[in-house]
Amino acid sequence: MLSFSSLQSSKIRLPPHPNPSSILHSFHHHSSILILKRQKQTLKHQSALRIRALDAAQPYDYEALINDRFEKSTKLKIGIVGFGNFGQFLAKTLVRQGHNVLAHSRSDYSDIARKLGVLFFSDADDLCEEHPEVILLCTSIISTESVLRSLPLQRLKRSTLFVDVLSVKEFPRNLFLQILPQEFDVLCTHPMFGPESGKDSWKNLPFVYDKVRVGNEESRISRCKKFLNIFVQEECRMVEMSCAEHDRDAAESQFITHTMGRVLEKFGLESTSINTKGYETLLNLVDNTSGDSFDLYYGLFMYNKNAMEQLERLDMAFESLKKQLFGHLHDVLRKQLFENAEAFEESKLKSAFPKLLQNGIAVEPPSENTG
Repeated sequence: MLSFSSLQSSKIRLPPHPNPSSILHSFHHHSSILILKRQKQTLKHQSALRIRALDAAQPYDYEALINDRFEKSTKLKIGIVGFGNFGQFLAKTLVRQGHNVLAHSRSDYSDIARKLGVLFFSDADDLCEEHPEVILLCTSIISTESVLRSLPLQRLKRSTLFVDVLSVKEFPRNLFLQILPQEFDVLCTHPMFGPESGKDSWKNLPFVYDKVRVGNEESRISRCKKFLNIFVQEECRMVEMSCAEHDRDAAESQFITHTMGRVLEKFGLESTSINTKGYETLLNLVDNTSGDSFDLYYGLFMYNKNAMEQLERLDMAFESLKKQLFGHLHDVLRKQLFENAEAFEESKLKSAFPKLLQNGIAVEPPSENTG
């Protein structure tokens, strides 16, 4: 057992009493470290659980991306060559459907193009260097050859699709096959309506087309289909027929229609206060045909081999009608003439012989002054 004295003699050293300020400083230091560690752990957990706006929108962005890809897959880059009245008319629908439309023309239509959402090029080289998938010719019939030969075809992709919208078909078909390289696709079309007849809707209006030369590759077949689908979407009546068939039928319908409209225009047909429905139809015919240029009418005649035959038939029909009309009038006049002559002779005899004499008494012939 240790005695008290031994306890006193034993040297038990205790740690020195620290300075209160240092203890406080140490405490704050360790507390700060713990707080920082906890904050880091909290931030780590929060970052793992945080929902970012971009992440939340990913499913919708994906759908938008898919939709955007689909839209691009169904849209075309179309270069319109000849941006006059008809070219502008078609451009409005092409832009509305979301197609990328470029235009070139000899005249400056840059202001009109900008308003329609069309990129205008005054230089054909610049247009072709944009590599449009489709070249849509909207020139007049008589200027088609010169315009086609002036295009820098070497600047286009070798499989470019050429489309025309002329009112005759065999002429541009032969021109395309003669001038364009073999690699280019050719689609001959005729929207059988225009800015007047199609200003409100294209529904049920005929659209004639002939796939003259379309490559076997899926991309080229699809491109042709996408172009035709422009008119399917507008609910046109799609009619596939050969260029020769078109020209034969068009000579009997379109050319005669334009001829009669222009004849009535020169005749000076005017509205009256008692118009019948038939007369209103004739006035509408004049309005629909007189708005087109004479170049169009001349092209219908010059570049459709069937037009001359129809013009001759029309002339013969008119002459036949006149003969029938005048022949009937001649018969009426002849009948009236001879009836009047017979009546005159009869009245003359009656005045000369007021009554018959009886018993065979001779009667002197009437003098020259009688009657």
